[in-house]
Amino acid sequence: MSGLRLDALTVGHRRTPVLRDLHLHAAAGELTALLGPNGAGKSTLLRTVAGLLPVLGGSVHLDGTDLGTLDARGRARRVAVVLTERVEAGLLTARELVALGRHPHTGARGTLRPADHAAVDDALDAVRAGTFARRRVDRLSDGERQRVLVARALAQEPDLLLLDEPTAFLDAPSRVAVTGLLHRLARERGIVVVLCTHDVELALRTADRAWLLDRAGGVREGPPADLVADGSIGRAFDGDELRFDPGLGTFVAV
Repeated sequence: MSGLRLDALTVGHRRTPVLRDLHLHAAAGELTALLGPNGAGKSTLLRTVAGLLPVLGGSVHLDGTDLGTLDARGRARRVAVVLTERVEAGLLTARELVALGRHPHTGARGTLRPADHAAVDDALDAVRAGTFARRRVDRLSDGERQRVLVARALAQEPDLLLLDEPTAFLDAPSRVAVTGLLHRLARERGIVVVLCTHDVELALRTADRAWLLDRAGGVREGPPADLVADGSIGRAFDGDELRFDPGLGTFVAV
């Protein structure tokens, strides 16, 4: 099976499992949203797939390749990651920051060849950041900065793009714009995009597929509309103050 496949995957911290025996799939050309309440293990799962945490059991395959068999450079050529933490870029311009994404493809000196420059330009164009490519990163808005970080990931020319709360610091219009951008990039580039997010309502409207974690360590997957219709979203998120209204597609006060 092509795309990203988790086979009996167990993830956790310091050999303590958080999620066990996961069997999940994310297709190329689609945006998959990773959803769940706080503490359900979303970031742990994403970081394990990214190779930032060790696999405790099972395996992660991308287009049939076990990612655990790749060295760091080989993985960086297949998998790109955008994390929640703010990036301190010093005096770098947006284009210079994006160019760092070419590191897995350059030699020991990191010298950019014509093909690398072309990949950087292509990544900037893909996120529509060309107009501020020469501006220093510390002078960009949060929305512009997030586009640049996505462009840096795209400059790696990955088959899999993983994002952990990429809209956490953005206002509502910017959250919509970045999520729409990721959906477009998945389709146009034919890559697997997995987005971990707390913005449940936006993800349900935008994603092609969802992985839904619950507080008990369970997981459901499927089209967002199916998870809404069968009550899975409500069971995962309903609390004393808010509940998910499937008819409205939004959370309402109890």
